[in-house]
Amino acid sequence: MLIAKPARDGFRVVDSFSRIVRLGEGLSRTGRLDDAAMERAYEALLLCGERVAKKGVDSSRLMAVATQACRQAENGPAFIERVRVGTGLKLRIIDPIEEARLAVRGCLNLFDPSVEAVLVVDVGGGSTELNWLSKRGDSFVLEGWMSAPVGVVTLAERHPEPAGALDDWYEAMVNDMGAAIAEAPVNPALRELFVSGRAHMVGTSGAITSLAGIHLGLRRYQRNLVDGLWMTRGDCEAAADTLKRLGAAGRAAEPCIGPDRADLVLAGAAIMEAVQRAWPSERVRVADRGLREGLLLQQMREDRKPNRRRRRGRS
Repeated sequence: MLIAKPARDGFRVVDSFSRIVRLGEGLSRTGRLDDAAMERAYEALLLCGERVAKKGVDSSRLMAVATQACRQAENGPAFIERVRVGTGLKLRIIDPIEEARLAVRGCLNLFDPSVEAVLVVDVGGGSTELNWLSKRGDSFVLEGWMSAPVGVVTLAERHPEPAGALDDWYEAMVNDMGAAIAEAPVNPALRELFVSGRAHMVGTSGAITSLAGIHLGLRRYQRNLVDGLWMTRGDCEAAADTLKRLGAAGRAAEPCIGPDRADLVLAGAAIMEAVQRAWPSERVRVADRGLREGLLLQQMREDRKPNRRRRRGRS
């Protein structure tokens, strides 16, 4: 949840809240949202509803969306209705292209204006959205996108962590994700921009921010140090190697990961590595932002339109 007010350089955060609920847990096996997962998500949404009400947010100014788990699950609409009745939050299930475009909008000011192309990678629990943009004039234009039905939860469930050495297990996850993104819906010539160093990646989600926290050796998560950080491909691989050496208990003890993400973080690292192999990029920019911020910026842009019309009418 994110509540904000418009500001000259974007917006000012009034309140925010997040909780890992793993709504898609078990979905790849059953095709349904699990009862325990729905309960976790419902409790978190109940808290969001209470905080929204406490801040006096006008319901017409509230945007609430659901993504892959609710799109895919047979009982997704029933869960949406339960949330509406119990919390007052009217969740709208958005399609993959809208999710992808919102993630891009939330990260636009992290693009290096000197490059010729950018790949935005948004890793979720049940899917991963990839967006390719190329430079045209002073702006970046979407060249193509895909929603791969592989996220950190689905990948971790397909590949349970073994005891002992983890290299082969990790490689299997990388290959699984690599197969899912093998047929990129963009001109193959675009890849040359990445190979030749004229493009970069932007990673948004816990998958990349966790790697950033490990890379920086943070003893507590600090968004101001992570958001906008530049990492090299080697930095990402070194952080993944550190996570493998730590083991499950060591990962759970890391302040930038914690027990809720300990069994998912290497799946996220594997997804990022698969993308980097397919679209070689020496530079990766870390984004602790994405869909929520994209929604806010979209709403603020829409809010300004009638104001402009009213000003023109008075002049």
